Amino acid sequence: MRKVTTVNVNGLRAAAKKGYVEWLAATEADVVCLQEVRAESHQLTDAVRDPEGWHAFYAPSAAKGRAGVALLTRQEPEAVRVGFGTEEFEESGRYVEADLPGLTVASLYLPSGEVGTERQDEKERFMKAFLPYLCDLRERSAAGGREVLVCGDWNIAHQEADLKNWRGNRKSSGFLPEERAWLSRVLDASEGGYMDVVRGLHPEVEGPYSWWSYRGRAFDNDTGWRIDYHMATPGLASRAVKAYVERAATHDQRWSDHAPVSAVFDH
Repeated sequence: MRKVTTVNVNGLRAAAKKGYVEWLAATEADVVCLQEVRAESHQLTDAVRDPEGWHAFYAPSAAKGRAGVALLTRQEPEAVRVGFGTEEFEESGRYVEADLPGLTVASLYLPSGEVGTERQDEKERFMKAFLPYLCDLRERSAAGGREVLVCGDWNIAHQEADLKNWRGNRKSSGFLPEERAWLSRVLDASEGGYMDVVRGLHPEVEGPYSWWSYRGRAFDNDTGWRIDYHMATPGLASRAVKAYVERAATHDQRWSDHAPVSAVFDH
């Protein structure tokens, strides 16, 4: 495994009509993590569901037309698991992981939330249940000599450098103090023990952003958010040599409101 890419496709059927298929055919990634697939497998064409050269695994949501994650791997995994052991989220289409040689890689779609609504309550319940699982996964994997990489749309901008308009979003879901504090716990060496691969390679920059609203001229003005992360155990993070956002050249070339985020590791 050398290159891993994560992208929220904002509906796989729609993305497939706008450029996702061509992008996938051209990528040099060894693993691709998808979020917000929305479709069930039978709703996808054969070419999209089982692209040539890939082993594809889907975790759809029980709520039709919502969420959904997927993992595409060049090498057939040793095992694939859906969910993280919390009943409420087992069929929510938000987490799938696979074991490759020496590595467990996962695709995550953390709930987006909305302040003052049940969606935010759901997000908080998810975070509360997911952090202990992340800790356990890291410990179990370390005991077995494995690294861990959890990629996806975490729906939280961790620091001010992770969104353009941070001042105007201090009371918005995705940049709430309690959400940011939770992500700090994921990254705390004494608790979660994970490392932000992109930020580790780009410590002093604004962004690089990975999501831009379709409203107004957010993309053209690069008024974005960095919410799509590669969170790795330290051994794997130390092997990262390159990380970048595959930003479309122009607004009309986008096939999602997110851009693919890629990380390259040495062997």
